[in-house]
Amino acid sequence: MIKNINLTLKIWRQDAPDKEGRFETYEANEISTDISFLEMLDIVNEKLIIEGKDIIAFDNDCREGICGMCGAVINGRPHGPQRGTTLCQLHMRHFSDNEVIIIEPFRAAPFKVIKDLVVDRGSLDELIKTYGYISVNTGGAPDGNAIPIPEEIAEKAMDAASCIGCGACVASCPNASAMLFVGAKVSHLSLLPQGKIEAARRVLAMVKKADNIGFGNCTNEKECEVTCPKQVSIENIARLNREFIKACFCSTAK
Repeated sequence: MIKNINLTLKIWRQDAPDKEGRFETYEANEISTDISFLEMLDIVNEKLIIEGKDIIAFDNDCREGICGMCGAVINGRPHGPQRGTTLCQLHMRHFSDNEVIIIEPFRAAPFKVIKDLVVDRGSLDELIKTYGYISVNTGGAPDGNAIPIPEEIAEKAMDAASCIGCGACVASCPNASAMLFVGAKVSHLSLLPQGKIEAARRVLAMVKKADNIGFGNCTNEKECEVTCPKQVSIENIARLNREFIKACFCSTAK
């Protein structure tokens, strides 16, 4: 088994949002297959520092696959080739010796490139601020058995809540749709008793905000489910649609 590999990296470089971007080629030699993709970029940046060149900017924070900060398109796929894996948890053993790797930022109109591989995903935060929360007073943490919730419902809510907001779903969708992200948030809260009170207002507000920001609509391409590092199911988009239709009927009836 090859322990070290040599790579050719074609990386998107862009100095600022208003500057024209371009691909630049770098050689990454003697890269251990045991390190992560971001650690490989760290090694490339260390070499650039020694050479007195501008380092490659990329997002990262926890490097444990839970924060949603990391993200880049690797050979046309957000977060790279390994399914159910964030970029920071992607290891170099999934690449071959002498392979050419194309690395570029998430491509979507609502995600403006800040520099190189760093994009502004604040549009997802705007969706959460719109109504992706519970505003009613729920008091302190209740006893685990105070509100009985069927196991099936609890599991579905937890699966939806696993979304880390990385934006891979948007970057992979040909329409730049955020419906998997919105669907996950709406599902998580609408399935639980605490979130049902504001369910109608929540889904109407979040869908309207997504449209205003410029996210596209879902045409059931399913790329979002494939590239989601937490494997959030498109069943949440179906639930979002049902909640939206129900909320529209309720608002019309009033």
